[in-house]
Amino acid sequence: MPNLSASVPSRWGLRGTEDLGGGLKSQFVLESGFAPDTGVANFGNRLFGRQAWVGLSGNWGQVAFGRQYTMMFWATLDSDILGPNTFGSGALDPTIPNSRADNAISYKGKFGGLTVGATYSFGRDAAVAAPSPGSTNCAGENPADSKACREWSALLMYETSRFGVAAAYDSWRGGPDAFAGLTSSGRKDDRLSLSAYTLFDRVKAGVGWLRHDNDGNPTAPRSDLFWLGGSYDLTPAFNVAGQVYHQRYHDSANKAWLYAVRGTYSFSKRTAIYATAGYINNSGQLAQSVSSNPGAAASPGGNQLGAMLGVKHTF
Repeated sequence: MPNLSASVPSRWGLRGTEDLGGGLKSQFVLESGFAPDTGVANFGNRLFGRQAWVGLSGNWGQVAFGRQYTMMFWATLDSDILGPNTFGSGALDPTIPNSRADNAISYKGKFGGLTVGATYSFGRDAAVAAPSPGSTNCAGENPADSKACREWSALLMYETSRFGVAAAYDSWRGGPDAFAGLTSSGRKDDRLSLSAYTLFDRVKAGVGWLRHDNDGNPTAPRSDLFWLGGSYDLTPAFNVAGQVYHQRYHDSANKAWLYAVRGTYSFSKRTAIYATAGYINNSGQLAQSVSSNPGAAASPGGNQLGAMLGVKHTF
């Protein structure tokens, strides 16, 4: 069994809101991700690794403090049709469905169709586990180095009832012993995304581009990721979705094409079954896996095929 489900990762949590009067509300979210095959906590064994924040909101927007999503997550949420599907964007860049930061302050406001947002983290991560977006081994808040493990992001998004467009930037600073080659605060891992989606009755389509610059990768510091996907409700209970991804590294023969499909049948609002499959074609020395689940990577320049069946229950 996989330790991540196929369509969305397993999680449980608590959330609450209190009306303080005058349009002001207090809010909190505590959300824990876990492996359904073993029950072990994900995200570096954090109790609430997905989200843990408290904030205030009003007509002016929302301010939140704690572990939370960066603006890159919100920018790609609708355009990345398959989202955190095990055969999807997370296989090529796991940060896309896992853009979070510890010790973060965020602001997000929606004014008509326009949404603006930003985050700033004083220490984006301190979890020590296998290299992943949820545990990057950065030193957290470091009083000896004002730049170490800092993170900031910004979002500009415009939406109507029929379409949406978004742009976001997310920058991670390195620190002592951090993974991905970011071993000093002078090294950065930056992402810029542009994306859009549209809705037509039972059809949704999305397209996007993400530029990735990593100072910690001396051989291939820059890459681009493109995606195009769509979903269609064949019936009120049965949805099919598919997406194509292309990743390429600059000044390199390393490239990958990923093709993924998913079918979901809902028995009710709470229970559904799904089937999903993916195929990846690597070029050059690239060895990307078809799945974002931990497992064997493809051989350099090799291909992989994967499939999964599952049940999803929400409560």
